[in-house]
Amino acid sequence: MQDGLPQPQRMRAMLVIILGISVAVLDGTIVNLALPGIARELNASAAHSIWVVNAYQIATLVMLLPLASLGDLIGFRRVYLTGMALFAAASLAATFANSLSTLIAARAFQGLGAAGIMSVNAALVRRIYPVAQLGRGMALNSLVVATSSVAGPSVAAGILSIASWPWLFALNVPLGLVVLTLGYRALPGNVPSATQGRRFSLLDVVLNVLMFSLVFIGSDRLGVRGDGAPGADPVAWGLLLAGVAVGFFYLRRQRSLALPLFPVDLLRIPVFALSMGTSVAAFCAQMLSYIALPFLLLDVYGRNHLEAGLLITAWPLAIVVFAPIAGRLIGRFPDGLLGGVGLGLLALGLALLAALPDHPSNADIVWRMALCGAGFGLFQSPNNHTIVTSPPPHRSGAASGMLGTARLTGQTVGAVVLAGVFSMWSPHEGRGPLIALMLASGCAALAGIFSTLRLRAPGAGH
Repeated sequence: MQDGLPQPQRMRAMLVIILGISVAVLDGTIVNLALPGIARELNASAAHSIWVVNAYQIATLVMLLPLASLGDLIGFRRVYLTGMALFAAASLAATFANSLSTLIAARAFQGLGAAGIMSVNAALVRRIYPVAQLGRGMALNSLVVATSSVAGPSVAAGILSIASWPWLFALNVPLGLVVLTLGYRALPGNVPSATQGRRFSLLDVVLNVLMFSLVFIGSDRLGVRGDGAPGADPVAWGLLLAGVAVGFFYLRRQRSLALPLFPVDLLRIPVFALSMGTSVAAFCAQMLSYIALPFLLLDVYGRNHLEAGLLITAWPLAIVVFAPIAGRLIGRFPDGLLGGVGLGLLALGLALLAALPDHPSNADIVWRMALCGAGFGLFQSPNNHTIVTSPPPHRSGAASGMLGTARLTGQTVGAVVLAGVFSMWSPHEGRGPLIALMLASGCAALAGIFSTLRLRAPGAGH
């Protein structure tokens, strides 16, 4: 197999990857700010309009692993470009949607297209870069994902200040056409593996969809309300338990397969399993803190929305600075060590945010936020590098799919934990957000332990 692409094809291929993953991740949050206007214009309730966001997120989450498996079978390039084509077509449909149900359906197809992009994204990066430079490629990819995941509200505010909400989707169409045109020429192909026992099971796809969707919808129903007793929504807990029950049956079935859809075979690789645990715990910490911090800044410390937004921006800005540094350190130091140091800084920063004085200055808040961002930036690229490179090449697609699955799973777990915290302690008073931040610090510390354990794991040459 060729060791990466030559220049300038490598640069063109990474431009495709950057544009594709940017729009796919951005569209997960870009609509949030427009929901009140969408509900008003389409005569829908706020409770129903939230499905404009949920439909996208669920469709993405439930199809990441099936489409990653399909990439191993028919080629990553084909799955990526088909996903981009579907994403652009669904964006066009969303632009002209004249009812909430039509918009939700278009968003679901957008999410399916985004799953095609995200599922094989890292596998393509592995083929674009030579082995010796793969760390840089993973760092760039991680940086784009991290910044896109927090840039949605800012991008939406800019668009909505000069245009109406359909333009949030319309702009995806020309971008999608550019990605398709460039990608057809620049992305590397891959010969599908001829491994014995490889097949695509519709039953496994259905079980995967049921497991993730039941857990997601149950988590969403719990919400972050803070106005009820723990366990006050029995339907939500019923959905969560149903998701766990389906998952138990599904994962037991996967254990008997040679090349399972849910890659339990990869989880038998100690360094891969520890990297997945690291990722889930770290993104759980991120979700806990990202939702708790606005409550802390607005309701406890009396900052206005603009001030709170600017203070929180120190976190992603630090990621932008430190992610490329982490990329250059990959190969010089073990990934487990880099991740452990970064997550230690994240845990410390979150603990210091929870220990802020009663009347902190902006500087007190900013340097703590920056410490969290620096830690997250140091952790993510080395961790992703291990997840992508520790499995054998013929399982690159499955490993790539697990990257996005770990991120979304960690965020879902974080939302469930936060719902429990805010149901016991009000988010509008100091105690709830502070407890959430302490739990986030604990999750980051747990992730750091998982990361450093990789130093002693078999096959930890990363």
